[in-house]
Amino acid sequence: MPVRVLENTAPSQVSAANSGQSSLQFCSLLGVGQAFSGTQNVSSLQKDEAWRVNVRIQGCDLEHGYLCGTMEALNVPMADTPVVTFWEGEIVDTKNYTFFTGKWEATPEDDIRHWTKFPSFSPLLGQVEVDGGKSLDLSNYPYIFMRWKEQYFVNVGTDCGLTIAGFYYVCFSCSDGSISGFYYDPNSSPFQKLELKSTNDGRSGFSFSSYELQ
Repeated sequence: MPVRVLENTAPSQVSAANSGQSSLQFCSLLGVGQAFSGTQNVSSLQKDEAWRVNVRIQGCDLEHGYLCGTMEALNVPMADTPVVTFWEGEIVDTKNYTFFTGKWEATPEDDIRHWTKFPSFSPLLGQVEVDGGKSLDLSNYPYIFMRWKEQYFVNVGTDCGLTIAGFYYVCFSCSDGSISGFYYDPNSSPFQKLELKSTNDGRSGFSFSSYELQ
């Protein structure tokens, strides 16, 4: 589903001037083929609801701050089958991407509002408010921050009753492989929480020598 791209004075894509900063260290729990399972809370003012969710990393290129994968939502009320989407991600490494999204209808204020939902973000807040975190060195930080944007439905049509217009703010723990996330879409219930745990399900996927997320 197409998303309107907004101009922003502090885009997430970092210019070549910052390309000398070190890349994030590889974390085996974020490797190609790694699987995660958990829930997404989609509660609204009318009712409490949570979907079971499975995620698998299909590709990862830390040098370019890119990863991709599939997300499977189960027990979705309006669907007769689990709904699978393909997503692409931006890794906030301050080399390729900063904490400011700069697109997908997210303002810097929206970014701060969502990132501060993660306790592990608190020590970074001051610098992020100044420059989006461009001057931070996250190479040894015990958490990896990302944005996941679903690109298309894999096994259902766009008339399935669900939307993929928004994206996820994601925080990944390098110590135990757990993932927390919050979905942002101005037209959906705010702060839908994604909670995933790493599983030992078999690995499959592919890696990239280089890939640029459009």
